[in-house]
Amino acid sequence: MTFADHFETFHGLPVFTLPEPGGEALPAAGDVAWRLDCFEAGDIPFPEVWQSFLERVPSAEVRALVIGPWWEDEYSELRPVLELILADAGRFPALRALFLADVTGEECEISWLQLTDVTPVLETFPLLEELGVRGGDAQGLGEEPLSLRPVRHEALRVLRFESGGLPGQVVRAVGACELPALERLDLWLGVENYGGDATVADLAPILAGGRFPALRHLGLQDSEVQDEIAAAIASAPVVAQLESLGLSMGILTDAGGEALLRGQPLTHLKRLDLHHHFLGDSMAERIEAAVGSAGTEVDLSERQEPHRWRDEEWRYVAVSE
Repeated sequence: MTFADHFETFHGLPVFTLPEPGGEALPAAGDVAWRLDCFEAGDIPFPEVWQSFLERVPSAEVRALVIGPWWEDEYSELRPVLELILADAGRFPALRALFLADVTGEECEISWLQLTDVTPVLETFPLLEELGVRGGDAQGLGEEPLSLRPVRHEALRVLRFESGGLPGQVVRAVGACELPALERLDLWLGVENYGGDATVADLAPILAGGRFPALRHLGLQDSEVQDEIAAAIASAPVVAQLESLGLSMGILTDAGGEALLRGQPLTHLKRLDLHHHFLGDSMAERIEAAVGSAGTEVDLSERQEPHRWRDEEWRYVAVSE
């Protein structure tokens, strides 16, 4: 799977990419999610893009910010970019949403995106409601990988990590955070070959249900241990408080499907997302009959066939490299 297109909307707002100076007219600062992209800005360094943004857009009215490619030539780490944003945090009192790395597969593979510790975002913007992060630097190209430290944040409602290999340290830190307003949590766990070393045990604080009392959507996706996650979900206390559950994009087989069917009822969910799976037709029909017949929307699209090499079968997640 590749990311073929940039965001069209973010935080309920249309995304507008800052053009070169002298280009098209700019919208009102609070009417769009502003996207900053070194390529679109004329292949200039990100500090110049940032300065141009501050000079042309009333920063006090900006509600959402999306960071696209921040390099002009060679891939570079995100840390200096994030330091610029954090240094000017006082100029953005209305900022409620930030997405780091709206980058397509043609611009950079997800595992090559050189991220950093994103904890300062939550520490610096106490009113932030949505944080999304894409990447992880599984190639070891940057000085430091994606990381997170446990924090308490009163306002965050949406937290999303998209990665082909999400470090276990990040998963454990999420589980140790205090996020009383969190309604949506999505973790793309990825594969070990690209840094995804989280275990089901690392998910235990999240699955226990007490950490995030407002949580209504949980996505534990894109995992090579999707069957083990399904087995843990089957008895996880957090499920009772959810309205939607995502176990998609990973290596979910009939064993995981059987665990879901034998576990606690899922019929209270409005949506169960299992797309990109390796379930057999019979198992898919059983899940649809058990869960979908009660009115739950069940996404069983994108059924995959294992790749075969000699006498072995190989199954794959949707996003890795």
